[in-house]
Amino acid sequence: MTAPSATASPPGGSAAASQVIAALQHALAAEQAASYGYGVVGAHLPQGSALQATAATDWITHMRLRDRLSALISARGTQPVPAAVAYQLPAPVQSSGEAQTLAALLEDGVAQAYLGLVALPEKGLRSFGAQQVRAAALRAEAWRGSTQAFPGLPDSSLRRS
Repeated sequence: MTAPSATASPPGGSAAASQVIAALQHALAAEQAASYGYGVVGAHLPQGSALQATAATDWITHMRLRDRLSALISARGTQPVPAAVAYQLPAPVQSSGEAQTLAALLEDGVAQAYLGLVALPEKGLRSFGAQQVRAAALRAEAWRGSTQAFPGLPDSSLRRS
């Protein structure tokens, strides 16, 4: 048995229901990737340091959000897409500084994925998505040491043509 695709319609579902499932699956995929990535982050931070403790806390946060998204998807009659066995990192991580950069990038990806929930017509999911964009932006700021003007939006979308 294979898992349904992120865009698969729920049984008897409408286009709007498919849009909700696709957005939830996309956020779930980002949380799964972040959960994996934080394992790499934590492994490259000084053992027993405050940074490593922060990475552990963020890792737990992403696992809880992964579980919450899985429950939201299941409650809508669709099977959550399982996590990949491994993920391609955006760059090699061999130092504490590179690990902190990866953590910020993971949070950027999570924020971007939750923007899909913010765009949905369902008020509860919009609110949940907005809360998670904010939370991811704050975690990214803590890792990066600076904020971004529009968390979750790729830099390319902010440039004028």
